[in-house]
Amino acid sequence: MLLPASLTTSAYAIVVAALCVIRSAATPCVEPSVRREWRAMPVEERADWIRAVNCLANLPHNPALTPTVAPSFSQIPAVNASGSYYDDFVYMHMDLNILIHSTGLFLPWHRWYVSVYETALKEKCGYTGTSPYWNWSKDSSDVFSSDFFKDADPVSGLGGWGDPNTDFRVPDGGFHAMPLSYPSPHTVRRNFTAQPFNTPTAPEPLKYANTSITPAEVSKLVNGWVGDYRGFQQYFEQFEGAHSAVHLMMGGDLGGTCPDNAPPGCTPGPTWSANEPLFWMHHAMVDKVWFDWQHKTPANTHIFFGGSVQALENTTINNEYPNGLPPWLHLNSTMPADGMFPPARIGDVLSTTGDLLCYVYE
Repeated sequence: MLLPASLTTSAYAIVVAALCVIRSAATPCVEPSVRREWRAMPVEERADWIRAVNCLANLPHNPALTPTVAPSFSQIPAVNASGSYYDDFVYMHMDLNILIHSTGLFLPWHRWYVSVYETALKEKCGYTGTSPYWNWSKDSSDVFSSDFFKDADPVSGLGGWGDPNTDFRVPDGGFHAMPLSYPSPHTVRRNFTAQPFNTPTAPEPLKYANTSITPAEVSKLVNGWVGDYRGFQQYFEQFEGAHSAVHLMMGGDLGGTCPDNAPPGCTPGPTWSANEPLFWMHHAMVDKVWFDWQHKTPANTHIFFGGSVQALENTTINNEYPNGLPPWLHLNSTMPADGMFPPARIGDVLSTTGDLLCYVYE
Protein backbone atom coordinates (compact mmCIF):
# COMPACT_ATOMS: atom_id res chain seq x y z
CA MET A 1 0.00 0.00 0.00
CA LEU A 2 1.40 3.39 -1.02
CA LEU A 3 0.76 6.37 1.21
CA PRO A 4 0.08 9.60 -0.69
CA ALA A 5 1.96 12.72 0.30
CA SER A 6 -1.35 14.44 1.05
CA LEU A 7 -2.23 11.96 3.79
CA THR A 8 -3.59 13.86 6.81
CA THR A 9 -2.13 13.39 10.27
CA SER A 10 -5.27 11.72 11.58
CA ALA A 11 -5.58 9.43 8.56
CA TYR A 12 -1.87 8.65 8.80
CA ALA A 13 -2.27 7.58 12.42
CA ILE A 14 -5.08 5.23 11.42
CA VAL A 15 -2.97 3.70 8.65
CA VAL A 16 -0.04 3.27 11.04
CA ALA A 17 -2.24 1.51 13.56
CA ALA A 18 -3.51 -0.80 10.83
CA LEU A 19 -0.06 -1.58 9.48
CA CYS A 20 1.58 -2.21 12.83
CA VAL A 21 0.22 -5.06 14.88
CA ILE A 22 1.22 -3.97 18.36
CA ARG A 23 2.30 -6.76 20.63
CA SER A 24 0.74 -6.98 24.04
CA ALA A 25 2.76 -4.98 26.51
CA ALA A 26 5.91 -6.80 27.50
CA THR A 27 6.62 -7.33 31.15
CA PRO A 28 8.72 -4.31 32.22
CA CYS A 29 12.24 -5.02 33.37
CA VAL A 30 12.50 -4.84 37.14
CA GLU A 31 15.54 -2.60 37.62
CA PRO A 32 16.41 -0.68 34.45
CA SER A 33 19.91 0.73 34.25
CA VAL A 34 20.25 4.50 33.89
CA ARG A 35 22.17 6.05 31.02
CA ARG A 36 23.76 9.37 31.89
CA GLU A 37 25.30 12.29 30.05
CA TRP A 38 29.09 12.00 29.83
CA ARG A 39 29.74 15.01 32.04
CA ALA A 40 27.42 13.64 34.75
CA MET A 41 29.54 10.50 35.12
CA PRO A 42 32.29 10.31 37.75
CA VAL A 43 35.82 10.36 36.34
CA GLU A 44 36.29 6.72 37.35
CA GLU A 45 33.29 5.64 35.26
CA ARG A 46 34.48 7.65 32.26
CA ALA A 47 37.87 5.96 32.56
CA ASP A 48 36.22 2.54 32.73
CA TRP A 49 34.23 3.20 29.55
CA ILE A 50 37.35 4.38 27.68
CA ARG A 51 39.27 1.35 28.92
CA ALA A 52 36.55 -1.00 27.72
CA VAL A 53 36.31 0.63 24.28
CA ASN A 54 40.07 0.27 23.83
CA CYS A 55 39.75 -3.32 25.04
CA LEU A 56 37.31 -4.14 22.20
CA ALA A 57 39.76 -2.55 19.77
CA ASN A 58 42.39 -5.04 20.88
CA LEU A 59 40.26 -8.19 20.78
CA PRO A 60 40.38 -10.44 17.69
CA HIS A 61 37.93 -10.36 14.81
CA ASN A 62 34.79 -12.46 15.14
CA PRO A 63 34.70 -14.92 12.20
CA ALA A 64 30.91 -15.07 12.51
CA LEU A 65 30.70 -11.61 10.87
CA THR A 66 28.90 -12.17 7.57
CA PRO A 67 27.97 -9.23 5.29
CA THR A 68 24.29 -8.92 4.41
CA VAL A 69 24.54 -6.49 1.49
CA ALA A 70 26.17 -7.38 -1.81
CA PRO A 71 29.48 -5.52 -2.34
CA SER A 72 28.13 -4.05 -5.58
CA PHE A 73 25.63 -2.11 -3.45
CA SER A 74 27.58 -1.52 -0.25
CA GLN A 75 30.70 -0.27 -2.08
CA ILE A 76 32.92 -1.20 0.86
CA PRO A 77 36.07 -3.30 1.28
CA ALA A 78 35.95 -6.98 2.13
CA VAL A 79 36.03 -8.02 5.78
CA ASN A 80 39.52 -7.61 7.24
CA ALA A 81 40.11 -10.80 9.23
CA SER A 82 43.14 -9.21 10.91
CA GLY A 83 40.98 -6.42 12.31
CA SER A 84 39.58 -6.20 15.82
CA TYR A 85 36.25 -6.95 17.42
CA TYR A 86 35.63 -3.19 17.50
CA ASP A 87 36.30 -3.13 13.75
CA ASP A 88 33.59 -5.76 13.37
CA PHE A 89 31.07 -3.29 14.82
CA VAL A 90 32.31 -0.69 12.35
CA TYR A 91 31.92 -3.18 9.51
CA MET A 92 28.32 -3.91 10.48
CA HIS A 93 27.49 -0.22 10.12
CA MET A 94 29.38 -0.04 6.81
CA ASP A 95 27.70 -3.10 5.38
CA LEU A 96 24.16 -2.20 6.44
CA ASN A 97 24.42 1.50 5.58
CA ILE A 98 21.77 1.47 2.83
CA LEU A 99 19.34 -0.54 4.98
CA ILE A 100 19.55 1.44 8.23
CA HIS A 101 19.50 5.04 7.03
CA SER A 102 16.48 6.78 5.47
CA THR A 103 14.37 3.68 6.11
CA GLY A 104 12.14 2.63 8.96
CA LEU A 105 15.10 0.84 10.53
CA PHE A 106 16.96 4.04 11.38
CA LEU A 107 15.77 4.57 14.95
CA PRO A 108 15.09 0.97 16.09
CA TRP A 109 18.22 -0.52 14.51
CA HIS A 110 20.56 2.08 16.02
CA ARG A 111 18.86 1.64 19.42
CA TRP A 112 19.57 -2.10 19.18
CA TYR A 113 23.11 -1.45 17.88
CA VAL A 114 24.08 0.73 20.86
CA SER A 115 22.56 -1.87 23.19
CA VAL A 116 24.49 -4.86 21.82
CA TYR A 117 27.64 -2.74 21.83
CA GLU A 118 27.09 -1.94 25.51
CA THR A 119 26.60 -5.65 26.18
CA ALA A 120 29.88 -6.44 24.40
CA LEU A 121 31.71 -3.89 26.55
CA LYS A 122 30.36 -5.63 29.64
CA GLU A 123 30.72 -9.28 28.63
CA LYS A 124 34.06 -9.08 26.82
CA CYS A 125 35.81 -6.24 28.64
CA GLY A 126 34.33 -6.14 32.13
CA TYR A 127 32.63 -2.76 31.79
CA THR A 128 30.30 -2.16 34.73
CA GLY A 129 28.50 1.01 33.64
CA THR A 130 25.95 1.98 31.00
CA SER A 131 26.26 3.59 27.59
CA PRO A 132 26.97 7.31 28.08
CA TYR A 133 25.32 9.89 25.87
CA TRP A 134 26.61 13.22 24.62
CA ASN A 135 24.03 15.97 24.95
CA TRP A 136 25.41 18.05 22.10
CA SER A 137 22.74 20.70 22.61
CA LYS A 138 24.73 21.86 25.67
CA ASP A 139 27.65 22.67 23.38
CA SER A 140 25.71 24.18 20.49
CA SER A 141 26.68 27.79 21.20
CA ASP A 142 30.37 27.04 20.55
CA VAL A 143 31.14 23.41 19.78
CA PHE A 144 34.74 23.95 18.78
CA SER A 145 35.71 25.66 22.05
CA SER A 146 33.58 23.46 24.31
CA ASP A 147 35.23 21.94 27.38
CA PHE A 148 33.88 18.63 26.08
CA PHE A 149 36.89 18.56 23.74
CA LYS A 150 39.46 19.85 26.20
CA ASP A 151 40.04 16.77 28.35
CA ALA A 152 43.40 15.41 27.19
CA ASP A 153 43.76 12.92 30.03
CA PRO A 154 44.99 9.63 28.51
CA VAL A 155 42.88 7.58 30.91
CA SER A 156 39.60 9.47 31.31
CA GLY A 157 39.59 12.13 28.58
CA LEU A 158 37.94 12.07 25.17
CA GLY A 159 40.71 14.12 23.60
CA GLY A 160 40.43 17.16 21.40
CA TRP A 161 40.32 18.08 17.73
CA GLY A 162 42.59 16.46 15.20
CA ASP A 163 45.85 17.93 13.97
CA PRO A 164 45.59 19.08 10.32
CA ASN A 165 49.28 18.33 9.85
CA THR A 166 48.70 14.63 10.62
CA ASP A 167 45.47 13.96 8.72
CA PHE A 168 43.43 15.33 11.63
CA ARG A 169 44.37 12.45 13.91
CA VAL A 170 43.35 13.11 17.52
CA PRO A 171 46.63 13.77 19.38
CA ASP A 172 45.55 13.22 22.99
CA GLY A 173 42.97 11.69 25.28
CA GLY A 174 42.06 8.05 25.78
CA PHE A 175 41.64 7.23 22.07
CA HIS A 176 44.70 8.86 20.54
CA ALA A 177 46.33 5.48 19.81
CA MET A 178 43.21 3.38 19.18
CA PRO A 179 43.81 1.21 16.07
CA LEU A 180 41.16 1.23 13.33
CA SER A 181 41.04 -0.93 10.21
CA TYR A 182 38.46 0.60 7.86
CA PRO A 183 38.69 1.74 5.16
CA SER A 184 42.45 1.47 5.84
CA PRO A 185 44.60 1.37 9.01
CA HIS A 186 44.59 4.66 10.93
CA THR A 187 43.77 6.18 14.32
CA VAL A 188 40.77 8.33 15.29
CA ARG A 189 40.37 11.54 13.30
CA ARG A 190 38.33 14.70 14.02
CA ASN A 191 38.05 17.73 11.76
CA PHE A 192 35.67 20.45 12.98
CA THR A 193 33.60 21.81 10.10
CA ALA A 194 31.24 24.65 10.97
CA GLN A 195 29.40 24.66 7.61
CA PRO A 196 29.37 21.05 6.41
CA PHE A 197 26.20 21.22 4.26
CA ASN A 198 27.83 23.12 1.40
CA THR A 199 26.67 20.93 -1.48
CA PRO A 200 24.71 21.92 -4.62
CA THR A 201 21.61 20.01 -3.51
CA ALA A 202 21.48 21.21 0.10
CA PRO A 203 18.42 23.32 1.03
CA GLU A 204 20.66 25.76 2.95
CA PRO A 205 24.26 25.19 1.81
CA LEU A 206 25.71 27.87 4.10
CA LYS A 207 23.81 26.81 7.21
CA TYR A 208 25.91 26.42 10.35
CA ALA A 209 25.64 22.91 11.77
CA ASN A 210 25.35 24.11 15.37
CA THR A 211 21.97 25.70 14.58
CA SER A 212 20.55 22.20 14.09
CA ILE A 213 21.52 20.93 17.55
CA THR A 214 20.36 23.72 19.87
CA PRO A 215 18.18 23.13 22.95
CA ALA A 216 15.33 24.70 20.98
CA GLU A 217 15.77 22.11 18.21
CA VAL A 218 15.77 19.25 20.72
CA SER A 219 12.63 20.67 22.33
CA LYS A 220 10.99 20.95 18.91
CA LEU A 221 11.71 17.29 18.25
CA VAL A 222 10.53 16.04 21.62
CA ASN A 223 7.36 18.13 21.70
CA GLY A 224 6.38 17.99 18.04
CA TRP A 225 4.89 15.48 15.60
CA VAL A 226 2.40 13.99 18.04
CA GLY A 227 1.42 10.55 16.77
CA ASP A 228 3.48 11.13 13.60
CA TYR A 229 6.46 8.78 13.57
CA ARG A 230 7.21 9.45 9.93
CA GLY A 231 7.35 13.22 10.43
CA PHE A 232 9.46 12.89 13.57
CA GLN A 233 12.05 10.72 11.83
CA GLN A 234 12.03 12.89 8.71
CA TYR A 235 12.89 16.03 10.66
CA PHE A 236 15.46 14.26 12.83
CA GLU A 237 17.26 12.42 10.01
CA GLN A 238 17.05 15.04 7.24
CA PHE A 239 20.35 16.08 5.65
CA GLU A 240 20.55 19.31 7.66
CA GLY A 241 18.91 17.88 10.79
CA ALA A 242 20.44 17.19 14.20
CA HIS A 243 21.61 13.65 13.45
CA SER A 244 23.51 14.56 10.29
CA ALA A 245 24.72 17.88 11.69
CA VAL A 246 26.71 16.17 14.44
CA HIS A 247 28.25 13.63 12.08
CA LEU A 248 29.28 16.18 9.47
CA MET A 249 30.32 18.92 11.89
CA MET A 250 32.72 16.52 13.61
CA GLY A 251 34.23 15.51 10.28
CA GLY A 252 37.00 12.92 10.32
CA ASP A 253 35.76 9.48 11.26
CA LEU A 254 32.38 10.54 12.63
CA GLY A 255 31.82 12.35 9.34
CA GLY A 256 32.82 9.25 7.40
CA THR A 257 35.58 11.01 5.46
CA CYS A 258 38.39 8.98 3.92
CA PRO A 259 41.81 9.01 5.62
CA ASP A 260 44.86 10.03 3.59
CA ASN A 261 45.96 6.44 3.16
CA ALA A 262 42.55 5.19 1.99
CA PRO A 263 42.53 2.87 -1.03
CA PRO A 264 41.60 4.30 -4.46
CA GLY A 265 37.88 4.72 -4.91
CA CYS A 266 37.16 5.33 -1.23
CA THR A 267 33.75 6.98 -1.02
CA PRO A 268 33.11 9.25 1.96
CA GLY A 269 29.75 9.05 3.69
CA PRO A 270 27.89 7.51 6.65
CA THR A 271 29.73 4.21 6.28
CA TRP A 272 32.60 3.84 8.75
CA SER A 273 31.41 6.61 11.11
CA ALA A 274 31.33 4.04 13.93
CA ASN A 275 35.15 4.24 13.84
CA GLU A 276 34.86 7.25 16.16
CA PRO A 277 34.09 6.28 19.77
CA LEU A 278 31.92 9.39 20.01
CA PHE A 279 29.58 7.64 17.55
CA TRP A 280 28.16 5.62 20.43
CA MET A 281 27.58 8.68 22.58
CA HIS A 282 26.03 10.56 19.66
CA HIS A 283 23.64 7.72 18.88
CA ALA A 284 22.78 7.27 22.55
CA MET A 285 21.70 10.93 22.43
CA VAL A 286 19.70 10.27 19.25
CA ASP A 287 18.07 7.38 21.10
CA LYS A 288 17.41 9.60 24.12
CA VAL A 289 15.58 12.15 21.96
CA TRP A 290 13.44 9.34 20.54
CA PHE A 291 12.94 7.98 24.08
CA ASP A 292 11.83 11.41 25.33
CA TRP A 293 9.49 11.81 22.34
CA GLN A 294 8.01 8.37 22.98
CA HIS A 295 7.34 9.27 26.62
CA LYS A 296 5.99 12.75 25.89
CA THR A 297 2.51 11.46 25.08
CA PRO A 298 0.81 8.05 24.82
CA ALA A 299 0.15 8.82 21.14
CA ASN A 300 3.91 8.40 20.51
CA THR A 301 4.73 5.48 22.79
CA HIS A 302 4.01 2.45 20.60
CA ILE A 303 3.90 4.06 17.18
CA PHE A 304 6.10 2.94 14.29
CA PHE A 305 6.05 3.26 10.52
CA GLY A 306 8.56 2.93 7.69
CA GLY A 307 9.63 1.23 4.51
CA SER A 308 12.60 -1.02 3.85
CA VAL A 309 13.99 0.68 0.72
CA GLN A 310 15.68 4.08 0.57
CA ALA A 311 13.89 6.72 -1.52
CA LEU A 312 16.80 9.00 -2.37
CA GLU A 313 16.42 9.29 -6.15
CA ASN A 314 15.10 12.85 -5.99
CA THR A 315 13.66 15.35 -3.53
CA THR A 316 10.04 14.71 -4.53
CA ILE A 317 10.21 10.98 -3.83
CA ASN A 318 12.23 11.48 -0.65
CA ASN A 319 9.73 14.00 0.71
CA GLU A 320 6.91 11.52 0.11
CA TYR A 321 8.78 8.55 1.56
CA PRO A 322 11.39 10.04 3.93
CA ASN A 323 11.77 6.83 5.90
CA GLY A 324 11.57 4.35 3.09
CA LEU A 325 9.58 2.86 0.24
CA PRO A 326 7.70 -0.46 0.40
CA PRO A 327 7.96 -3.28 1.28
CA TRP A 328 6.71 -1.85 4.56
CA LEU A 329 8.35 -2.81 7.80
CA HIS A 330 6.30 -3.84 10.83
CA LEU A 331 6.91 -4.72 14.43
CA ASN A 332 7.64 -8.34 13.59
CA SER A 333 10.23 -7.38 10.97
CA THR A 334 13.68 -8.76 11.82
CA MET A 335 16.60 -6.34 11.93
CA PRO A 336 19.85 -7.45 10.24
CA ALA A 337 22.74 -8.40 12.53
CA ASP A 338 25.42 -9.64 10.08
CA GLY A 339 25.79 -12.88 12.00
CA MET A 340 27.27 -11.08 15.01
CA PHE A 341 24.28 -11.35 17.34
CA PRO A 342 20.86 -13.04 17.50
CA PRO A 343 18.58 -10.93 15.31
CA ALA A 344 15.95 -8.85 17.04
CA ARG A 345 12.58 -7.62 15.83
CA ILE A 346 11.59 -3.97 15.60
CA GLY A 347 8.92 -4.63 18.21
CA ASP A 348 11.55 -5.95 20.60
CA VAL A 349 13.18 -2.53 20.88
CA LEU A 350 10.21 -0.20 20.67
CA SER A 351 10.40 -0.02 24.46
CA THR A 352 13.66 0.33 26.39
CA THR A 353 12.11 -1.47 29.37
CA GLY A 354 10.56 -4.51 27.70
CA ASP A 355 11.65 -8.09 27.18
CA LEU A 356 14.92 -7.35 25.37
CA LEU A 357 16.11 -3.96 26.65
CA CYS A 358 16.29 -2.69 30.20
CA TYR A 359 17.40 0.94 30.55
CA VAL A 360 16.14 4.49 30.88
CA TYR A 361 17.74 7.92 30.52
CA GLU A 362 18.60 10.27 33.34
